Amino acid sequence: MIHFSIGYILFYIFLSVLSYWAIVKHLKYQKYLEEEVLIRSNHILGVSIVAPAFNEGVNIVYNVKSLLSLTYPKYEIIIVNDGSSDDTLEKLIVEFDLVKIDFYYQEKIATQPVRGHYKSKNPVYSKLLIVDKINGKSKADAANAGINSSQYPLFLCTDVDCILKRDTILKLAKPFMENETRVIACGAGIRISNSCDIKEGFLFKVHYPKEWYPRFQELEYVRSFLFGRMAWSQLNGLLLVSGGLGMFDKDIVIKAGGYWHQSLGEDMELVTRMRKYMHDTKEKYLIKYIPESLCWTEVPSTRKIFLRQRIRWARGLVQTLYLHRKMFLNPKYGRTAFLVLPFFFSFEFLVPIIEFIGILTLIFSFIFGMIDYQYLLIISLLVYLFYLSITIISILIDEILYKSYANYKELMVLIGMAALEPFVYHPITIYASLKGYWFFFRRKEQNWGVMVRKGYESPTKK
Repeated sequence: MIHFSIGYILFYIFLSVLSYWAIVKHLKYQKYLEEEVLIRSNHILGVSIVAPAFNEGVNIVYNVKSLLSLTYPKYEIIIVNDGSSDDTLEKLIVEFDLVKIDFYYQEKIATQPVRGHYKSKNPVYSKLLIVDKINGKSKADAANAGINSSQYPLFLCTDVDCILKRDTILKLAKPFMENETRVIACGAGIRISNSCDIKEGFLFKVHYPKEWYPRFQELEYVRSFLFGRMAWSQLNGLLLVSGGLGMFDKDIVIKAGGYWHQSLGEDMELVTRMRKYMHDTKEKYLIKYIPESLCWTEVPSTRKIFLRQRIRWARGLVQTLYLHRKMFLNPKYGRTAFLVLPFFFSFEFLVPIIEFIGILTLIFSFIFGMIDYQYLLIISLLVYLFYLSITIISILIDEILYKSYANYKELMVLIGMAALEPFVYHPITIYASLKGYWFFFRRKEQNWGVMVRKGYESPTKK
């Protein structure tokens, strides 16, 4: 177990160095190909924004208006009403003057039946398309219906409650246009909108979350998006492009079979299947990541909803690894087989189990008086300081590059939360992971559940 811990730390040091190098490289390269040049190009790629919506009546109008304000010369917005039981569709029809239209719908990916397509009579909303379908009991089914309805070669999958920066489409589409090797997916940083100043679907000012669970999740997001995923992007080893914000090559997604509607981690499973397809067809490919925060989303603020989400994530991880187990150490799949999947198995799946075994070992050692307290203290302190260093470096790099918070007081509170995370928050995530594994192996059913949102309709403080 000690050797495993040392290997874990050394690998994360390697990833940290690689992340820093990748961020510096990204910032330097931006100067060589200006985004304004791409916008004026005759070869700019069209992008379809696909946003599934289920019972989003509280925010739907504001969110659609926010998406309509994005700056990109060639894009469409596809809102998929996934059989909502509230007034989501009615609000859209009234606000945007929608009428049902004849639409040539090709079901390239199988989904639940589509009841109809709606467009606005007002030319101001010409970019907007509403897809009304029977509920498929998963975001994946709704996203597939949106992909089937899209007209452009790239699609950006997002959650309808997400708030995107105005230049999000351009920044995500840029890697697809500037790389000689085919880019099949691209992701970017996601941040937490809880406690931010938001009015009518637009982000006015970023604030550090006031509630405990969102505060700890903010730490996770900064660390994982800025450090972990930048390193894997540099290695061309990304296995996860977040379902909240990810742009994809539509042709490859369709050929790979689209989102799997039975998956509990549909974003990770799709990327794994896309990688498999590219290896099977012997095509070179890249999956890129941008070290910029382009999306803000509301996260669970209560223990109950947080645990439900993380249990599902854990089940999704095991499910994906199990489904694609034949890729492990298979020479046909290159670095995916020998680096990416072994990493996720060893350092994502096994770590909660090893930590739990370690805790049990400590308890029994304490009971039978077999603990070397000095050795335990030294090892624990080293691991804690390593974790704290990685987290603080992530926070500071993010602040230096992007000035994400309203003031330095919020930044210091965030650093203070980092010191508490291993003792307060981390045990809860370990519990959720173990419970998710247990549910998976026991084949216990788990629905997606409802993410109760507070919404953004209330006026913001100025």
